[in-house]
Amino acid sequence: MPGRTVTVRESGHLARTIGVGPHRLTGDEPDPIGTDTGPTPVQLLMAGLGACTSMTVRLYAERKGWPLAGIKVNVRVAHGIRPLGQILKDVESIGDLNAEQISRLATIAEHCPIQRMLSASVPVHTRTTARRPAAPSPGTA
Repeated sequence: MPGRTVTVRESGHLARTIGVGPHRLTGDEPDPIGTDTGPTPVQLLMAGLGACTSMTVRLYAERKGWPLAGIKVNVRVAHGIRPLGQILKDVESIGDLNAEQISRLATIAEHCPIQRMLSASVPVHTRTTARRPAAPSPGTA
């Protein structure tokens, strides 16, 4: 559902419980920095891009009635190419598709909403607040 708020809470040293509506995910860092209980934030971002690409291609092929039997997307970050690295995305369309359909699906794979957000450098506005922990009630220790 577009606009659904994602909530992140601490659940260990660097481990995080990520809530998206009724869904729960875990994010962490690998040993020795974290405890490796889940994917890193970068891996979660890459997962979102891969899932979005796959869904976008699937929906387009279905709308066109094309014989797309399956789609596989691999996403990774290549470091050292640019200051922040770059994202490399491999998309494999499986099915009895002609050259024109394959070409069109390749174009569509470049236009999923997550890739458009990343490519457009969508601004992120951060608002911070602070609060003190609640004082213990009298008689509790």
